Amino acid sequence: MKKHSARVAPLSACNSPVLTLTKVEGEDRTRENVVGTTDTQSTAGVTGAESGSSRRKLHCCIRVTTVQVQKALWGVAMVMCVCSSWAGSTQLAKLTFKQFDAPFTLTWFATTWNCLFFPLYYIGHLCKSPERQTPRQRFRECCRFFGDDGLTPKVFFTKVTPFGLLWILTNYLYLQALRKINTTDVSALFCCNKAFVFLLSWIVLRDRFMGVRIVAAILAIAGIVMMTYADGFHSHSVIGITLVVASASMSALYKVLFKMVLGSAKFGEAALFLSVVGSANFVFISFVPIILYFTHVEYIGSPQDIPWAYLCGVAGLLFAFNILVNFGIAITYPTLISLGIVLSVPVNAMVDLYTCEIHFNTVRLIAVFIICLGFLMLLLPEDWDQCIIQLSTKLRKRDEPAEGNGEAGATTGLNWRGRTRTSMSTFAH
Repeated sequence: MKKHSARVAPLSACNSPVLTLTKVEGEDRTRENVVGTTDTQSTAGVTGAESGSSRRKLHCCIRVTTVQVQKALWGVAMVMCVCSSWAGSTQLAKLTFKQFDAPFTLTWFATTWNCLFFPLYYIGHLCKSPERQTPRQRFRECCRFFGDDGLTPKVFFTKVTPFGLLWILTNYLYLQALRKINTTDVSALFCCNKAFVFLLSWIVLRDRFMGVRIVAAILAIAGIVMMTYADGFHSHSVIGITLVVASASMSALYKVLFKMVLGSAKFGEAALFLSVVGSANFVFISFVPIILYFTHVEYIGSPQDIPWAYLCGVAGLLFAFNILVNFGIAITYPTLISLGIVLSVPVNAMVDLYTCEIHFNTVRLIAVFIICLGFLMLLLPEDWDQCIIQLSTKLRKRDEPAEGNGEAGATTGLNWRGRTRTSMSTFAH
């Protein structure tokens, strides 16, 4: 029996956290058994059993359809929220740099908000869980994620600190790229991290080889080259593209190492991990913005000149985005969450078109298109080819009864064969 689990993601826009709900899987098995039983009873020829099984089958189908429709509706809302939070944080960060040109300080400030993950999770635990625990009890239980000894100093420096550094590098390089190039190119290029995750998983984790994902990775690399060519290989543009590609690489490395070192986490464990990362950032990294201020690497100005509304807006949107990416899978499909990331690219393009001077030449449009296409191809499930074969088989079987009836009307000698095909088709469905 599988446990509730959710993969933790950094600022990554392309994460598709995997969550397995035991209750849902058990219900699916029950439905399959009930449907199989009703199908078997329908072929027995008993009139009373046929009516009863038909009603049960219809009831099960309605329940399955209702659950799927509900998850789809939640998915639509989730797509809009993910797209809005990711595109909004990107655009607002771009505006923030016009008044507050300090990308590392903004990274530190936004990462510190991760401390709120575990308190918010505990509030949800008090509201939903029938067995309420004290904060200390819940904390100790979630600490088992780090090992039998819990969150020891050794575990902190060996298993938490590397991921905290990767998180900060991912955010910092992404924000630095926003200072160099437009938000459309940054958001599109960052989608390449999905291809980098596949390549690293294939090499390090020995994941299943899939030709369609290799094609998607090639499209992502081709899109990076075309995006560089679109601006004529100017140094300013090349630096920005290099920064965002490096950010996508750090994000992919974060995901693969997390899967290799820590595996998967429950909701409480994921919330605790993110809170520990935020707390460590506040305690151990706070001296870096101070050093950057006194060395004039980043100019902050007086506290009255700091645009606190912009800073809190960026941090809040990024915090909301990480909540949706890491925990939204509880109410909808992971593919729909990732779809919201791709939709942020055209949203940023529309905003850039009306707010800044950007030239969408043919090369840039093709580069953005093939990067997004590669991202969508990476969302295909591992058995996507088998699903297509099964769908075509079902469509072919659905056409067989009509053909059988036509043959039965033509000659009486084929009447038995036509009835057999019809009954087999009914049993298959």
